[in-house]
Amino acid sequence: MPIYEYQCNSCGKTFEARQKFSDPPLNDCKVCGSGDVAKLISQTAFTLKGGGWYQQGYGAEGKPAACATSTGEGGGCAGCPKAANE
Repeated sequence: MPIYEYQCNSCGKTFEARQKFSDPPLNDCKVCGSGDVAKLISQTAFTLKGGGWYQQGYGAEGKPAACATSTGEGGGCAGCPKAANE
């Protein structure tokens, strides 16, 4: 569920609210209770969780896995930097 950031026009405080996409925007300030809030546009956070390309490939230290299209006889992908080193 996304986290939205709001700012109260009365007290000036900002607060966050976890809402579904289908939920209507908030109307009341969580800090002072005023009914004059505005939804802010803020930076988003992006997190990769679980197994996937980043954890299994680019994030791993050491020698990368063999090229999937390599023939094992010194051949490989055209233009592949790994094939040029073989």
